[in-house]
Amino acid sequence: MGTTASAARTFPRQRWVIAPAHSEEAEALAKAAHLPLVLAELLVARGITEAQQAHTFLNPHISHLHDPLLMLGMAEAVARVERAIAGGETILLYGDYDVDGTTAVVLLKTAIEMLGGSVRFHVPHRIREGYGLQSSVLETAYAEGVRLVITVDTGMRAFAEADTARRLGLDLIVTDHHLPSASEAPPDALAILNPNQVGCGYPEKGLCGAAIALKLAQALLERRDPVRTREKTLPSFLKMAAIATIADAVPLHGENRTIAALGLRELRRPVGAGLRALFAAAQLDPAAKALTGFDVAFRLAPRINAAGRMDVASQVIELFCTRDGARAQVLAANLELLNRQRREAEAAALSMIETRLAEDAGFAANRLLVVDGEGWHRGVIGILASRVVERTAKPAIVVSVEDNVAHGSGRSVDGFPLLEAIETCGDLFTRFGGHAFAVGFAMPAEALPELRRRLNIHAEEKLGAKDPEHLLKTHAELPLDRITSVLAGWLKKLEPLGHGNPEPIFVARGARIASAPRIMKERHIRLDLQQDSLSTDGLGAGGRVMRCVGWDWAERCLHMQLATGSLVDVAYRIRENDHPQYGGVEIEAVGIRPAEA
Repeated sequence: MGTTASAARTFPRQRWVIAPAHSEEAEALAKAAHLPLVLAELLVARGITEAQQAHTFLNPHISHLHDPLLMLGMAEAVARVERAIAGGETILLYGDYDVDGTTAVVLLKTAIEMLGGSVRFHVPHRIREGYGLQSSVLETAYAEGVRLVITVDTGMRAFAEADTARRLGLDLIVTDHHLPSASEAPPDALAILNPNQVGCGYPEKGLCGAAIALKLAQALLERRDPVRTREKTLPSFLKMAAIATIADAVPLHGENRTIAALGLRELRRPVGAGLRALFAAAQLDPAAKALTGFDVAFRLAPRINAAGRMDVASQVIELFCTRDGARAQVLAANLELLNRQRREAEAAALSMIETRLAEDAGFAANRLLVVDGEGWHRGVIGILASRVVERTAKPAIVVSVEDNVAHGSGRSVDGFPLLEAIETCGDLFTRFGGHAFAVGFAMPAEALPELRRRLNIHAEEKLGAKDPEHLLKTHAELPLDRITSVLAGWLKKLEPLGHGNPEPIFVARGARIASAPRIMKERHIRLDLQQDSLSTDGLGAGGRVMRCVGWDWAERCLHMQLATGSLVDVAYRIRENDHPQYGGVEIEAVGIRPAEA
C-alpha cells in the first residue's frame, strides 16, 4: 500500500448486529446433550434443537452420506459410463479452471481409471477460452474418436454445445451444481446430475461441483465393490471433495458438512505425492496439527486457484494425479510461484486503487465504484473488487482494459443486487452474467464512462443518502472471564467452519484495557483486556487478563485514542495460540468500539 493512500485512509462505519438469544431452547439442549450452554446456544441458532441432531452435527460419520442413486439421472449416467469402460471407449472429462472444477476432474478420472476405463480431460484457459463448454473442443474430441463427454462443475447453461454434441453423435453427461435457468429447459443431454434441477429429489441441494462428481464416482465404485468403497476408497476420495467444498463456499451443513469434516480428517494422512508436495509448499504439516477450514480456504485453495488465474489449470490435475514425488515437487513449486505472482499483481493494482481513493475525492464519493486499469491481470480483478468492497463498504467493479476491450468483475454489499444493477446497462456489454453479489462482463472500453455514469445513477436511487457501513454479525454475548481452554476445545467441534456454519463471533461489553496498547508492524494492535463478570457457567476464571490481537486495527484504535484504563466493547473470535512463548487461549478482535454506557 502506498504511503499517500495509507496516510489518508478512512474506515467505513461498522454496525454490529447482535444475534437474538435462545435461552430456554439452549438450556434444554445443553442439559439433554450434555453440552456447554454457549455451544448449545450456537447450535440452536443453527436450527439444531434436539440432542440427536446435535450429536449428528458434532460427530459426522460416513453413514451420513446419501445414496447417490437418489439423484435424478444417476442411474442413466452410471449405465453409460459402465458401457464405455466395458467397450474400451475413451471418456472426455470437461472441467473448469478453479478449485472445484479441477478437483472434480481428479475425482472422476481416478474412479474411472480404477475401474479400468480410459480418460482424457480438458480444462479451458481462463483468458483464451473463458468459462464453460466449447463446441470446438467437442468437435476435436469427436474427430479423435471420443463418444462420451462428462462435464464437471459446468454445463448447465450449455444449450448450443449440447446441441453440437447431439449433432455429432456424442453422448453428453452434465454434472453441475449451478442453478438451472428458470425459464428454459435444461440442455439436451443423455443425463444431467444436478440436485437443483426440476424433479430431483436428492436431499442435499447445496453440493459443489466436485461433490457431485464424488457422488457419480461413489455410485460407480459401489457397483463394483460396495464394502471396499465404503471402508477404504470413499474416505480417500473425500480429501479432494473436502478441499472443493470448503473452497467453493457452499453451505457447510448437512451432507456438505460430512464431506468437509471427514475429508479434513483424511487429509491428516496424505498419501498422494501431489498432496504432500502442496502441503509442503503451503508450509502445512497436517500430521502435527489438524487442518481447519481456514487452512483449506486461505492456504491451499489460493495455490490451487493460482494455476487457473495466472496460467493453465491442467497442472493442478497433473499434480494430484502424479505418483512421481520429484515431479510433484516441481508442480507444487510452480503453483507457489504462480500464487506469488498473483499476489504481486493484486498488490500492485490495489496500491493504484488505494492511491486513487485517497487522492480523487470525487471518485471516492461515488456510491458505486468502477475503477479501471490498463493491462491489469484478468485473473485477479475479482479479488481486487472484493478488496475494494472491504475497504469502502461500497459495491465495486474492477475493470482490466486490453486492446480496447474492458473485462470487468464486480462484488456487492448487503441490500444491493449487483446483477440487477448491471442489467440496467445490458446494451453496453458484449456479454455479462452473475448474481446478486458477484458479476462479470466484457464490453468496448470506450463505453466505460457511460457504464460508470448509469451505475452511479442506479446506486444513488437504490442506496440514497445511506452511509456506507459494514455489517458485523455476532452470534452470542460472552464475557471474557468465561473463556477457557475447555470452552475453546468444545468450540473446535463446530469445525469445519465457513459459509453456512460461520465461526462464532462473541461480544464482551465494558472490557478495560489493562496496559498500553502495542502496535505491531505499523498496522496491527495487541491489547491486554480485563473484565469482571457476575455470571459463569462452570467454565469461568474471573478477572484475569486476556490477550487480544487486532489485525489491521492499529489506525482505528489510534483514532479512538484508546489508552490504559479505556473501556471498550469488543467483538471477537476465540483463538488458541501455539507459539512456544506466547501460547495459550487469546482472542482476535473483529470489532472494537468505546463501551456503551
